[in-house]
Amino acid sequence: MNERMRIGEFSERAGVTPRTVRYYESLGLLGPSERAGAGFRYYTDAELAILQKINIYKELGLSLEEIAVVLPLYTEDPTGVQGKRKLVEILKAHLQEADDKVASLNQFRSELQANIDRIQQWIDAQTDNE
Repeated sequence: MNERMRIGEFSERAGVTPRTVRYYESLGLLGPSERAGAGFRYYTDAELAILQKINIYKELGLSLEEIAVVLPLYTEDPTGVQGKRKLVEILKAHLQEADDKVASLNQFRSELQANIDRIQQWIDAQTDNE
C-alpha cells in the first residue's frame, strides 16, 4: 500500500500533530514525498515508516539532534548495521549519564541521611538531659 496522504491523515495515522510533522520537516528529519501545485504536502507509507522510527527513537530517549544523526545511517546502509551501531553508542552514553546521576543521587542520599542522623543525635542528647 503506497497511497498518498495529506498531512492531516498522515499525522493522524502516525499519532502526532500536523505541527509536529512540519517541525520535523523544518529539522530535516522528514519530508513529504511530493508537493502539489497548491502547496499541499503528500506523504506515503515510506514517510510513515520514517516517522514511526522517529517516535521509537524518542521513546528510547534520543534527542531530535541524535535522531538526526541516526536516521540517515539507515538510508546509507540498507542492512541497518551502521544505524544500529550508532544507536548502541548513543544509548551507552545515555546509560553512562544515568549511572552518573544515580551515583550522584546516592551520594546526596548518604549526605542527607548523615545530616538526619547527626541532628537526631543532637535532639536525643538534648532530650536525655531534661
